[in-house]
Amino acid sequence: MTNTIEPRTVVDWASFSQARAELGSNFVRILGYFREDGVKSLERIEAAMRGGQAAALVIPAHTLKGEARQFGAEPLADCAETIEIIARDCVERHDAPDAALEHVVRLRPLFDQTLAMLEQEANPLVMRKPGGFGRRAIA
Repeated sequence: MTNTIEPRTVVDWASFSQARAELGSNFVRILGYFREDGVKSLERIEAAMRGGQAAALVIPAHTLKGEARQFGAEPLADCAETIEIIARDCVERHDAPDAALEHVVRLRPLFDQTLAMLEQEANPLVMRKPGGFGRRAIA
């Protein structure tokens, strides 16, 4: 299993655009919260996995899933949801969350890849086309 996903499928750009329009001037601030909360959720998920604590996986995976979906980050949300489902099942069975390991391993690289794409798209200073203000057009 690879740790990266085809870049064009990492984010549903229609959902991203809808979130951006709905959040308006709050968009960049909310994206910053996604970064902060996402890092915290990742740390909690990884610590819970190292400790074999299924119950401790549930809330951070659930949180990451919801926040990722808000920005159209479907592969990230799906991975977090898989971890959440496995963890809930393990809690019910009083079992260790070993089945979640491959998904937990995928989660951080996928989060990093997704966040980089979201932030690049959200950055108003990123030049989208050659030429533009203050640059000579390339002939």
